[in-house]
Amino acid sequence: MTIKISFLLLLFFIFNLSFAKDKKKIPRVPEWSKTAVWYQIFPERFANGDLSNDPTPHDMQNAWPFIIPKGWKISPWSSDWFKLQPWEKDNGHDFYWNSGVRRYGGDIQGVLDKLSYLKNLGVTAIYFNPVFESPSLHKYDTKMYRHIDNNFGPNPIEDEKIWDLEIPLDENTWKWTYADSLFLKFIKVSHEQGFKIIIDGVFNHVGVNFWAFQDVIKKQQQSIYKDWFIIKSWDNPNTEKNEFDYQGWYGIKELPEIRKDTVLGLAPGFANHIKKILKRWMDPNCDGDPSDGIDGWRLDVAELIDIKFWKIFRTWVKEINPEAYITGEIWWEDWNNNKMFNASPWLQGNSFDGVMNYKFARAIKKFIADQKEQISPQAFADSIKVLVRDYPKDNFYALQNLLDSHDVDRIASQIVNPDRWYDHIASAKDNKNYIVRKPNSVEILKQKLAAGIQMTMPGAPLIYYGDEAGMWGGDDPDCRRPMIWENTKYEPEASDPLGRNRGIDSVKFNKSLFNWYQKLITVRKSNTELSLGDLNFFYVNNENNVLGYKRTYNNNSIYVLLNNSNKNITINLDLNKEGLFNKRIINILNERQTLLRDKHYPIILKPFEIAILK
Repeated sequence: MTIKISFLLLLFFIFNLSFAKDKKKIPRVPEWSKTAVWYQIFPERFANGDLSNDPTPHDMQNAWPFIIPKGWKISPWSSDWFKLQPWEKDNGHDFYWNSGVRRYGGDIQGVLDKLSYLKNLGVTAIYFNPVFESPSLHKYDTKMYRHIDNNFGPNPIEDEKIWDLEIPLDENTWKWTYADSLFLKFIKVSHEQGFKIIIDGVFNHVGVNFWAFQDVIKKQQQSIYKDWFIIKSWDNPNTEKNEFDYQGWYGIKELPEIRKDTVLGLAPGFANHIKKILKRWMDPNCDGDPSDGIDGWRLDVAELIDIKFWKIFRTWVKEINPEAYITGEIWWEDWNNNKMFNASPWLQGNSFDGVMNYKFARAIKKFIADQKEQISPQAFADSIKVLVRDYPKDNFYALQNLLDSHDVDRIASQIVNPDRWYDHIASAKDNKNYIVRKPNSVEILKQKLAAGIQMTMPGAPLIYYGDEAGMWGGDDPDCRRPMIWENTKYEPEASDPLGRNRGIDSVKFNKSLFNWYQKLITVRKSNTELSLGDLNFFYVNNENNVLGYKRTYNNNSIYVLLNNSNKNITINLDLNKEGLFNKRIINILNERQTLLRDKHYPIILKPFEIAILK
């Protein structure tokens, strides 16, 4: 009997050992996410690689502002941004109304064509704003998650025919459209070239065209999807008035909100549908190998969904691909009072790997862009130390450190328009004093300094498309202009959205700025200290607006010194204190070497210059 029990225990041990061996190990955060250099793409405005798939009025049904003006046409890619086209002048509306109706035709083929540009720039990971089927320019009003927007693919009409043959709730009926196939090709080519790909997941709300919501509109209380949404009142068929009402995201009716659930966090039927969507895009051929799928998700308005759902979401994602990256949009806790979230609750190893680090972006703005309200080097250092204190180390290194995005004014325009709360009155639409011109040479130096800090701090840098090309613009929609390409001739920008007098700005690719970003990215990728190293602020001079910090990894250090003033500054490093006496040091940016024989080493920094020493 003892022998039999021992034998059974041995079999049990061997089985569990084998199971443990086969079970995929899930790291706290994917290691690649710590060393990534991100590039954010707003698909409709990045590159138009296929003119035949450009949106038509048919594709825009139920998108704001819910009418298609007479004479509507695709907007010319290289036109003056604020200038009204003939059909826009004829409809009598202002620039900001018309901007919501504009389409420029960006698509997946355009991004595929520009992969060589991104490779040359040096970025390693791409974050796409929404790519799923939707009638709007921004795609945050999802019609269906199972298909890529047909205007992003090569055959929009045939794609619609494929949709119509499917049962949306039954994944066994789902086919691959032409747009889907092109996106899968894009993933394959991108992976072959070493890029990681994540896409926007908008799961708090959908668009009014969403198939389940349309079923609710049609069938009302008889719809099997009625519990997916927050219905306030049903239509009474005995009255002429339509009493049907529902909750939209922040009251916006074109974005019906998904009902929250006390167990799963979201309505169970909807949550189960999302689980199928994750599988579809993370392992498209369902063979257990996720290499043909996307590498993760960026989750929109994530704080509005109970964290219990994100914990479940994480298990679903990591079961498919343990190396997948999950990042959340966690920023405003109280926009009216300029208070941002401490994202720590989402970074405890059971929900997100990182977040879009808007706290970093705000600190950069206050340190580099602001003038009268500028914070000191010490205050900037303290703001970074708060992040170090609040966030687990692995997650801290996996944060997406951005300077701007599709939801704020571009870094160039933040510098032109200093001394405002971050993401407040940040466009001419909301602020009649907002300056819409391009940055001057000094302001570009400040942007270069901001990028220098971004590329040398812990956390993965995230570049918003076009910042490296010299693009500028206020908050949405002005931060969503068509990408500036080097070989495209652009109309000068002479128009003003408020009819104010302004100068004429040339619009062209800024090669010098591109080269700077390219150099910084190369330096970061070539020096592991800048991605994985510990951070220590070793030099702070508030009077001269100078800051120095050290990144140390495996006993190797890189020293970063920056001059955030408009005058030349000489810094005398104490070599004994830093352990650099009698050692050879190189300024990585200009490759100048110096043998440090004196006890103090004078470093001269020009206005808004950064030095990276090793």
